[in-house]
Amino acid sequence: MAQSDAAAAAMALSLTQEYFQIPVVTRTYTTACVLTTAAVQFQVITPFQLYFNPELIICRYQIWRLITSFLFFGSLGFGFLFNIIFLYRYCRMLEEDCFRGRTADFILMFLFGGILITLLGLFANIFFLGQAFIVMLVYIWSKRNPFIRLNFFGFLNFQAPFLPWVLLGCSLLLGNPIAVDLLGISVGHMYYFLEDVFPNWPGGRKLLTTPELLRTMFDGPDGRLFQEEQQERRDPQQVEEQHS
Repeated sequence: MAQSDAAAAAMALSLTQEYFQIPVVTRTYTTACVLTTAAVQFQVITPFQLYFNPELIICRYQIWRLITSFLFFGSLGFGFLFNIIFLYRYCRMLEEDCFRGRTADFILMFLFGGILITLLGLFANIFFLGQAFIVMLVYIWSKRNPFIRLNFFGFLNFQAPFLPWVLLGCSLLLGNPIAVDLLGISVGHMYYFLEDVFPNWPGGRKLLTTPELLRTMFDGPDGRLFQEEQQERRDPQQVEEQHS
């Protein structure tokens, strides 16, 4: 019994350590999504208290809907697992690679995407915005990793920039509305254009500037150490041309 308890304690400690090794933004968002779904599953709350409803937000001051509409992906099942896996995978890869050491910039991306998706969601009649946010993350990751080859369910091979469109095609085949995917792709492209494309144009400049307050809160004095390195990673083709 003592050995069993010790093994269980060691496993719990290992899982705890692994959990806290997940980058903070990915850990917080993924945990919030799982806890929200668990609360609905155990009937602590209902989806009707979570969905995006501008009238209830403005007229009844139910401000929490601006956040909870990004946290619920439906009841436990394949759809929920699919979304959580994609959220965890691509959010973590962005945070550990493109935004390594730049948590404030990553949070700015979250704010930019969340605000735009919310505003455009007013016209798209979408009640839960989390899936569009995931597609946005996937789009940004795919544009910053254009030479990575992916295998989709073991039968479809393609390069990373096609992944958002493959997801849209799956939605189409399954009979799901593609407005959610198009919303995520559109917002993801807006961020990519403003952050990675427009500043490199003749006469272009960086329009998305992270407030110093965010840098002070999340990055501290060493928050910019990795910026030069990550700038090179954003455009592998440019780096390759420079070395050729």
